Amino acid sequence: MFALPNALTILRIVLVPVFAFAFVMPGEVARLTAFAVFVIAGVSDWLDGFAARKLKAGSDFGRMLDPIADKVLVAVALMMLVAEGTFRRVNPDTGDTAFSLLRLVPALIILSREILVSGLREYLAGTRVSVPVTAIAKFKTAVQMLAIGAMILTPLADTYVPGMTSMTYSALAYILLWVAAALTVYTGVVYFRNGMAHIRPGPSDPT
Repeated sequence: MFALPNALTILRIVLVPVFAFAFVMPGEVARLTAFAVFVIAGVSDWLDGFAARKLKAGSDFGRMLDPIADKVLVAVALMMLVAEGTFRRVNPDTGDTAFSLLRLVPALIILSREILVSGLREYLAGTRVSVPVTAIAKFKTAVQMLAIGAMILTPLADTYVPGMTSMTYSALAYILLWVAAALTVYTGVVYFRNGMAHIRPGPSDPT
């Protein structure tokens, strides 16, 4: 259970409350800490899959826990961003509060898809059917992580993103989040289409 890939997955789960705590704390250092923790957690997602393949250390425990860790990280980060935009103004220059719905809608899309896919995956696991992860699904995950990371760093864009105004950076971060939501819908439809092919009733017995 504590092989390297599983240890990285467990680390990702442990980092979630650390990220949440740093995110709600005031100040630039706290926000940078939240961003750094999210980046480390996101990188660990790639590393555990890479380690499992290279070390041939895949396990049922890892296959069960890895998607859970991913969903917990993404769900917590999205809800923290939505709550921040709803209840307090992060940066008056960006008009962040006025655009809180631009965070809420893609967040709901992403979380709804993850819940639906999790339900189908659980059912298929009971029938011992595995639907492989596609290249576009992996790309979706990368865009999703980039979008959330960009949103986390938005209040500090003026300081840490040279050559770009905070308004421009904020707009790009929102666009990236919506692209991630669109990819989430597309990959969800593909997963459901592939999964439903395994649960359609077969032809009835002629007898």
